[in-house]
Amino acid sequence: MPPSDAPTDAPAHGNPPEAAPVRKRPKQGERRAQILQALAAMLEQPGAERITTAALAARLAVSEAALYRHFASKAQMFEALIDFIETTLFGLINQINEREPAANAQAARIVAMVLQFGEKNPGMARVMVGDALVFENERLQQRMNLLFDKLEAALRQSLRGLPQGADPAESATPTADAQVAASVLTAFMVGRLQRFARSGFRRAPTEVLEPALARLL
Repeated sequence: MPPSDAPTDAPAHGNPPEAAPVRKRPKQGERRAQILQALAAMLEQPGAERITTAALAARLAVSEAALYRHFASKAQMFEALIDFIETTLFGLINQINEREPAANAQAARIVAMVLQFGEKNPGMARVMVGDALVFENERLQQRMNLLFDKLEAALRQSLRGLPQGADPAESATPTADAQVAASVLTAFMVGRLQRFARSGFRRAPTEVLEPALARLL
């Protein structure tokens, strides 16, 4: 029998109090992915102003110093987003070219894929058309311009009936029609994505897409 002055709220024998859960620190790659996901999510807010590292850190409940352990600058974060966009789009373009032999059908599917990507990823769409890059480093906009140049080149190759990666100088003489069509389709993609971003994501870039492509091709 315990002494009469023993505390009545003492834990029962064999049942120690539970230890507080230990917070697991994300791995290097996981934290980088979390930062990029948070940045993309913040860009999805219609009319969002320039995103600061302070706001991004607050969203993640970390310090700004924690962000800089993974990215040297905010420009580097945007570059990582652009890398993701480019890798994703051109990976899908390769799949389209492998599965679709018809030139015009290839081009139509490439355009549809790019617009669908923007529709599903509104924050990325703002990066693609430069709205999210207005107050950022100029080289970021240059990279996006280069990405659309590459998309136009991919469309041009499809419309010429060339395999992706082929050297146009070693193939049949390209037609002016293919060059013009690729240019028009690229402008169409940019315009649809701009309208999507500037409408607060209300005007879907894939709106009446099939009849529009039928007229263009």
